[in-house]
Amino acid sequence: MGAANKVPGVSGGIVALVMGFYETFIYSLQRFNSRSVNMLFQRRYKSFYHYINGRFLSLLFLGMIISYFSISKLIDYLIVRYELFVWSMFFGMIIGSIICIYNDYRSWNLKTIVTALIGISVGIGISILNPATQNDNLWFVFFCGIISITGMVLPGFSGSFILILLGNYVMLLVDSVNTLFDTFVYIFSGNFSFTSNSRHMHLLKVLMVFTVGSIIGLISLSHILTYVLKRYKNITLALIMGFITGSLGVVWPWKKTIFKKDDFGEILLDANGSYIIENYQRYLPEINVHTFSLILFIIFGISIIAGIELYGKKRKKYI
Repeated sequence: MGAANKVPGVSGGIVALVMGFYETFIYSLQRFNSRSVNMLFQRRYKSFYHYINGRFLSLLFLGMIISYFSISKLIDYLIVRYELFVWSMFFGMIIGSIICIYNDYRSWNLKTIVTALIGISVGIGISILNPATQNDNLWFVFFCGIISITGMVLPGFSGSFILILLGNYVMLLVDSVNTLFDTFVYIFSGNFSFTSNSRHMHLLKVLMVFTVGSIIGLISLSHILTYVLKRYKNITLALIMGFITGSLGVVWPWKKTIFKKDDFGEILLDANGSYIIENYQRYLPEINVHTFSLILFIIFGISIIAGIELYGKKRKKYI
């Protein structure tokens, strides 16, 4: 589930649904309420642990943390060396996610069609706007944490994809996670030189704020989304499907990065010394062997999501 939340197009909620513990997960999150808070204030820690289904949540989040670290290093390695192939696979996974959601949706009427078209329009609007640049403002990072965790409680919705739209995917789910991993390596080896590295310490602070936002978002959204889906399920799902469909242009693999330049033609740098991205110039690829290999990766991405969906349906059939 942790690995799923890391990859754009894949929803941790879908994995929970497929593996058969989604309802237990949502039920456990909803136990974080006024009653559980009172238990903490009264120092009834054992009662609190049992009330929130602590054993289940502890094992689940431990597995998520382990998978998060492992896949973070892998994605970091692949993006540096095979960036176009990685984004092609991500593009395919998002397409696969859209196909699966549309196939399972059975409530089309005039109202839901109009809602989906509104979602598509908003998504297209975001795609053609200047891309969101990486933003390490801590309040914005906190907001990213709240939004990105949505994929865990809403099957089919990818929180990682939202971070791509917000421009903070690499910083929050790759760089900062790798920094935390490196921190543990330094500590266990008795090397504390990282404390004098301002960039390293800043990324740790960013990750901490992002984590707090994710925890608050996870608990609050589990209550809000349950309420909304109970009363406006069809409308909500139609809006989400439309939005994801319209936003596909954001992860279109074939694009040229256009960097912002000053009056003298020099590329401008941000506060972290990175090039400032002004926009992306999307284009249709030439028909050659390289393009066909990228298309195969797109198909591979679609197949991953289709495989997860097929496994989930078979599992439901035999339960």
